[in-house]
This record gives sequence, structure tokens and C-alpha cells, in this order.
Amino acid sequence: MPLRQNIVLTGFMGTGKSEVGKRLAARLERTFIDTDIVIERELGTSIAQLFVEKGEAYFRAHERRIIAQTCQQQDCVIATGGGAMVDPANAELLKKSGLVVCLTATPEVIYNRVKRNANRPLLQADEPLTKIRTLIADRAQAYARADVMVETSQRSLDDVVHAVLAAYKKSDGDSSSE
Repeated sequence: MPLRQNIVLTGFMGTGKSEVGKRLAARLERTFIDTDIVIERELGTSIAQLFVEKGEAYFRAHERRIIAQTCQQQDCVIATGGGAMVDPANAELLKKSGLVVCLTATPEVIYNRVKRNANRPLLQADEPLTKIRTLIADRAQAYARADVMVETSQRSLDDVVHAVLAAYKKSDGDSSSE
């Protein structure tokens, strides 16, 4: 079986997928792909606007297509949207393409990280902290599909990058060094 060469970062919003992904890609001299950014560029609008104008199902269909395309690339660091792993087809493709690392954080930390960001369509609720707890619980089984979990609540960005790198090396993903 060929080595899974990509590093896939998944997890709930506000856990650090994009920032960790950028730093990790720079450190490994790899391409960084944020699937949400690819969708926004392709469709010419924000994810939040897509949810308002077209609905979540429309977004998820595009997300599925972008993930399928992205998983065909090699030696990348990929950050997915927070709900990407809920779709079993996405989860399967992501796992085949690389080591899937789920970044986690407590609901309170997530809320504090994202509360000022109006571009979080799933948090436009009267009780956003309750909504975060509910969504995390709803997605727990999907996130459990990841190969590795890395808690980010009390860690610096560099600590999280180091933990992801250590998990990748332990998974033997680094044995095909350039």
C-alpha cells in the first residue's frame, strides 16, 4: 500500500486548522490548501454568503467536489471545513490521501476565538456557546474517524505544529523524505 503523503487538518471551527496548516506547510515546504478558501475563490463569495443565499446543502456539494480534487494532490497540507468529515465520502477520501489530524479545543476556547467573526454562519444563533457544544457533540463520531487528535486549547501555535509533525513522523508519513 502506498504511503499516505498529505497531512489533513480537520476539526471544529476555531481549533486552528488554517493557522496550523499554513505554519506546517511552510515548515515542510509543501503546498497549503484550505478547502474553504478554494470554494470561496471558485464561487466568488464567502462561505457565510453561500449559506445565506444557497443553503448548507449547496455548500456541502461544492465542498465534496473540492475535497475530491484536493485529495488527488500529493505532499500537501490540507485544512478542511469544520463539517467536512461528517460526509462519509469526504472522510474516506481524506483518509486515503493522508494522515488525518483532528484539532480540538474546548467549547469556551472556540467561542472566544470566533465570537468576533461574523463569517461563521453556523454560529448565527441566540446562544452561540450552546450551538458550539451541540455541533461538537453532533460531529463527535465524524471527528473520531481521524487518525490522531491534537488538543489546541492551551497550546501555542508552535506546540500544535510540533504535535502534528510528531504524529506524522510516527505514522511513517515522513519515510519518503525528499
